Amino acid sequence: MLSRVLGLLRDVVLANLIGANGNADAFFVAFKIPNFLRRLFAEGAFAQAFVPVLADTREKGGQAAVRELVDRVAGVLGGVLLLLTLITVMASPIVATIFAPGFLRDPAKLALTGDLIKLTFPYLLLISLTGFAGAILNSYQPVCGAGADTGAVESLLDWSQRCGARPTLRSPS
Repeated sequence: MLSRVLGLLRDVVLANLIGANGNADAFFVAFKIPNFLRRLFAEGAFAQAFVPVLADTREKGGQAAVRELVDRVAGVLGGVLLLLTLITVMASPIVATIFAPGFLRDPAKLALTGDLIKLTFPYLLLISLTGFAGAILNSYQPVCGAGADTGAVESLLDWSQRCGARPTLRSPS
């Protein structure tokens, strides 16, 4: 129930900040593309397939085999996602046209969507690598919400900054 109320609050804030116009349409299209792919790479088939393989490797091959598997998978996953991110950012107007062909009638909306894709798409790379790390942790000992609810953490950090909180970083003594 709380998530529904917070979702409504988020939508109200977005409507007040962006408005219910073409800018909101552009934002939602640009945000849905990496969010959709996140389900595949970070939380979907990849994570569900990787945890059993990692557990099996740990059981049969030991720590050295686990390290090699994690290194290889991290390299391939990171490389593929980096390449996908670079291609998508460079071809953002084409990607915007593929996902929202109706925007061709409004060049300003299409251009804004392309620009927003450049800002939102790197999220896929970062959240997928975070999901990969969470899958590794989960294979050792299942944790309730391995990595917490990243959306809630991001929202909390965003709102704390909007309310005037500033991070204070101290060097360890």
